[in-house]
Amino acid sequence: MRIAIHAVGRMKSGPEKELAERYLDRVAKAGPAVGLEFAGLSETPESRAKSPAERKREEGRRLIELAEGSALVLLDERGNNLSSRDFGTRIASFRDSGMRQMVIAIGGPDGHDENLRGKADLSIAFGAQTWPHQLVRVMLAEQLYRVITILSGHPYHRD
Repeated sequence: MRIAIHAVGRMKSGPEKELAERYLDRVAKAGPAVGLEFAGLSETPESRAKSPAERKREEGRRLIELAEGSALVLLDERGNNLSSRDFGTRIASFRDSGMRQMVIAIGGPDGHDENLRGKADLSIAFGAQTWPHQLVRVMLAEQLYRVITILSGHPYHRD
């Protein structure tokens, strides 16, 4: 199964970008052994609409188009707080059910549109706190690498 990440907003150069890229490189190298292929990270600019609701709707429409035919996973502060092992189990279930692609969406500063949340196959949170988008990308990249090591039986993850 191909895993694509879609983020609203652009990440500037710096240590966070370098660290995210380092983990995504590990994902790309280790993933095929467990049937997971990294399809890349795409970025779209934040909406310039006047109201937060309008911005979320516009960004959500773009995400729905990108995720057509894919399992859609949202990173959302209202999402489920899964352990790394549980996250791995969910990804493996998408893969094992014959899903060909999974899109993981990182929303803009206003979050995700309610309509988009209703269409998501899974919504997860990295805790109840709000995180800067740069750190969310690093945490997601590390978690994807961790999931791959869990699925492959590698000792990187320790319960």
